[in-house]
Amino acid sequence: MKFYFSTRQIPQLQGLTMPQRMEKLRVAENKLTAPEKMLLNICKLLVIVPVFVFILRSAENWYSLIWAGLFILAYPFFLKPFQYSLSAKYLSEQTPQQGED
Repeated sequence: MKFYFSTRQIPQLQGLTMPQRMEKLRVAENKLTAPEKMLLNICKLLVIVPVFVFILRSAENWYSLIWAGLFILAYPFFLKPFQYSLSAKYLSEQTPQQGED
């Protein structure tokens, strides 16, 4: 599986505007199988749950807020490429001109 860090890198979406790319990705995400959706949701939980744990621990140690911030930053840097990569295989092979008909 190839990781795409931006929607511009996905070959099927090249030449489209940002709203068009997001719409096509949304449609492709709806085609994900149940195990793929579950895997994606578990990965999201693995990032979100530690944020709340660190926030709760901030009463004891304020450095926990820094770690919570780092985990929040990890969300777009690690989960979005994973989400794009899972969805990319469900994008149609149409060119942008074919999709506008």
